Amino acid sequence: MASLVRMVGLAASVAVSSALTIAEVNGNKFLSPYNGQTVANVTGVVTAKGPDGFWIRSTTPDRDARTSESLYVYGAKFATANNITVGDAISVGGNVSEYRSSKDYVYLTELASPTLEEKLSFGNKVKALVIGKDTTGPPTQQFSSLDGGDVFAVPNNVSLVSVANPVLQPKKYGMDFWESLSGELVTVRKPTAINKPNNFGDTWVIGDWKVTGRNGRDGLTQNGDDANPETIIIGSPLDGTANPSTTKLGDSLDEITGIVTQAFGFYRILPTTALKVKKSQKPALPAATKLTSDGKCSGLTFGSYNVENLSPNSTHLPAIAAHLVDSLRSPDLVFLQEVQDDNGPTDDAVVSANLTLSTLAAAIAAIGGPQYAFADVDPVDNQDGGAPGGNIRTAYLYKPALIRLHKPNAGGPLDATAVLPGSSLTFNPGRIDPANAAWTASRKPLVAQWEVLGRKGGSEGTFFTVNVHFGSKGGSSSLQGDARPPVNGGVNNRQAQAELTASFVKSLLARDAHAHIITAGDFNEFISVAPLRAYVSLSGLHDLDAVAGIGPAERYTYLFDMQAQQLDHVFVSDALKRKKAAYEHVHVNTWVDRAAQVSDHDPSVAKLDVCS
Repeated sequence: MASLVRMVGLAASVAVSSALTIAEVNGNKFLSPYNGQTVANVTGVVTAKGPDGFWIRSTTPDRDARTSESLYVYGAKFATANNITVGDAISVGGNVSEYRSSKDYVYLTELASPTLEEKLSFGNKVKALVIGKDTTGPPTQQFSSLDGGDVFAVPNNVSLVSVANPVLQPKKYGMDFWESLSGELVTVRKPTAINKPNNFGDTWVIGDWKVTGRNGRDGLTQNGDDANPETIIIGSPLDGTANPSTTKLGDSLDEITGIVTQAFGFYRILPTTALKVKKSQKPALPAATKLTSDGKCSGLTFGSYNVENLSPNSTHLPAIAAHLVDSLRSPDLVFLQEVQDDNGPTDDAVVSANLTLSTLAAAIAAIGGPQYAFADVDPVDNQDGGAPGGNIRTAYLYKPALIRLHKPNAGGPLDATAVLPGSSLTFNPGRIDPANAAWTASRKPLVAQWEVLGRKGGSEGTFFTVNVHFGSKGGSSSLQGDARPPVNGGVNNRQAQAELTASFVKSLLARDAHAHIITAGDFNEFISVAPLRAYVSLSGLHDLDAVAGIGPAERYTYLFDMQAQQLDHVFVSDALKRKKAAYEHVHVNTWVDRAAQVSDHDPSVAKLDVCS
């Protein structure tokens, strides 16, 4: 039998006359220099088995950190047919292949159509490489040499890993680091979960290596162009078990051992068995905000909350009400985003959200909150994006005994509000240039002018609000994908939307340089990326996070992939910046497990002096 195996190997070796090491097959780039070729006499020890193949580690490693010493051998029945098990040293041949399931992903080097040339020995000890001990720690700043130093740079998608195929620099770039370990059996010591599991139980983690952006919950917060390449996602266990679905941000996990690979747009570790949570962060929920209203213009509170497709029949509506009352302590005015019409995603001619908003207001009052009034402008049917038929929009809740619209004159869906002499609005509330092509299939900002009622019914101050929900990031590519810099879906639309909104704010300030202006909502973008840089520059407004002195690592309202991030922002004018301003993000949704999550966004609350 042994001679028969050797004869098969001899036939396979004709394409490449000399034996290749695994490091030579992998090469020092993302793509193998032997891609598409038949190779022979590739020798290694089996380190792990999966449902469709197994991994081997070289018995003759080189000293080049850029070249992985392990390789995936693809063949679902090959290991069983040849009685191959972990610890076997074997020599195999086959076709070097670069595989990916989508053109947007980075390729995985594998040996396909394998042939067993020889079993050299069995029972060899298999030892995992400890990341950060047997290897360097993963880089903490940049993903790829092809990003030009900024993973969020505009324009996006100017090069492809699969075309440029750069030489790996694993000490400098995160993708290069994980690629240099492709196929390796590794161990992550003292792992911490930095996000909730996805629908498949895949969970992002960090180990005991150096990281940046660590927040108070032990997640990693995206800051500027640092999007945390030192992270790794833990995928499906190789033994067929299932990772837990209840893992939370900051959970401490048992040590993880598994195989580094590439799938579904990300480098990942396939663990030998399911993740196990050792300890969760406390408290389970954040305390209620410390920012409470003074009930007068010198200390009004403002909440902002993306309520995630809220309709009258939403099962999460009572929980939204409870968050507003218990966690945000019933702000005087609330910026709401993603409010659906009165029958939710039913796709018909209904566009009014009066029932949605009145149902929410009634739920708030029923648990001891204030009796809010509300203001919005109905969109044209199916013109504002979101779920078809849902007609999502921005809206306000406000306390009518304390605040009222100044000279109310609501505009229609296509009416563009403008600033009149004396700094009043043609439509109040009204929309910003709603017919502009920048808002195609997207929400239009809702502008309003307000006055604070004094004890004798007079006005103690006026202020303006702009409630935004810019276009989504739909169509974005993975931060570890083929396109470099990665595709930031909708960034050009958000750039135009930011410029339109900023120009409107600028026109307000041109009429009154001392106007009190608050813009808030879901900007669907990071503060350091081009649309919001333009917004701040053109509008002259100030980021309230910076004004209030919130540390960069604590500026998050959303969890996505490997990081905590901030899509929801508040910006204020000079007149508000100069006064004492306070601001908090209340992490009622990012700290809990998926089942307890009410919205995919955290709400925020500010306390501002709007007195004239």
